Amino acid sequence: MLTLSCLATAQSGLPEGAGRDLVLAHCTSCHGTAQIERSAGFGSAAEWQGLFSTMIKLPRAQSETIAAYLAEHFPEDASRRPTLVAGDTQIDIIEWMVPTLGQRSRDPVEAKDGSIWWTGMWASLAGRLDPKTGEMEEFLLPPAARPHTVVPADDGSIWYTGNSNATIGRLDPETGLVTEFKTKARDPHSATFHPNGNLYFTAQGAGMLGRVNPLSGEVTEIDTEPRPYGIQVAPDGMVWVAYNGINKLGRLDPDSLEVTYFDVPDPRTRIRRLDIDSKGDVWFVNSTLGKIGRLNPETGVITQWDSPSGESSHPYALAVIDDVIWYNESGMRPDALVRFDPTAERFQSWAIPSGVGIVRNVWVTEAGDLLIHQTSSNRIGLVKIK
Repeated sequence: MLTLSCLATAQSGLPEGAGRDLVLAHCTSCHGTAQIERSAGFGSAAEWQGLFSTMIKLPRAQSETIAAYLAEHFPEDASRRPTLVAGDTQIDIIEWMVPTLGQRSRDPVEAKDGSIWWTGMWASLAGRLDPKTGEMEEFLLPPAARPHTVVPADDGSIWYTGNSNATIGRLDPETGLVTEFKTKARDPHSATFHPNGNLYFTAQGAGMLGRVNPLSGEVTEIDTEPRPYGIQVAPDGMVWVAYNGINKLGRLDPDSLEVTYFDVPDPRTRIRRLDIDSKGDVWFVNSTLGKIGRLNPETGVITQWDSPSGESSHPYALAVIDDVIWYNESGMRPDALVRFDPTAERFQSWAIPSGVGIVRNVWVTEAGDLLIHQTSSNRIGLVKIK
């Protein structure tokens, strides 16, 4: 197993106690103490140890001392438990821990050959998983890339957004060679392929949208509303964009790159992810208000529903499968997977086994199942829907 040397400034706001210095020396090598202080905690040292062992490999004595310290000073916050709703749908959740520790695995996708790919953002890598055998292989990308999202192309190549080096990248799995396309936007974020063959992407911090022509290498970019986030192609070919910096959804014309905006009620609304159903309605998460919503683009009518765990549930990733809505409540511990049937207006939810955070994106497989992940605990998951 490998560990990462991350650049971070250690902070010293932790309570005194045996193990504090070890936490400062090892746990803050990749993140500040705020992540620990804001966490929902655990009820036992074993649970704490199970989490940080996915981030860094330590000698047994140091690992046990750190776990005991964290369990004493950061016990479980029971108020963060999700409100789980029973129902008739049956699922199985299969999880795999990825090889490189602390990489913050995310955004799994299914390639045409059935393999599952993910990005290890903090390790600047892309990984491939054979879901039948569990065999995994990791491909190193340019060190400064810190890829946020991977997207499979029809030709077998894997494309990624270079979130830290202002690039869109193409990985050839057969040779391992990487081709980079420079962007004006400093932080390409999420991306999707269009039936026209072009790749469309968001750049959250830069407030831009972009298009890459894989054949010519031409990159075209436009300014847009603050913090564009999730992006999906609708059945009619329009490209829909979620905004995490303003209460809007955007419809992007793939040819002209003209954007039509749809206001979502309440200025506090922030939207991370969206998807489109068979009727062309746009489903989205209202992350800041603990809701999911539906926009009818023809009428402009928006309908919203409260998520089971309430306003602090922070719905995050979302997908539509056979016109049923699947999403997660990322503000809860464990992270909850939620199913919503729009016809019956009925919710059902499950705790994700390694759900300490966070499912940030999901992918619908060819078989109609759901790919998920857990960034903090270095796992990729497959939800098999029965």
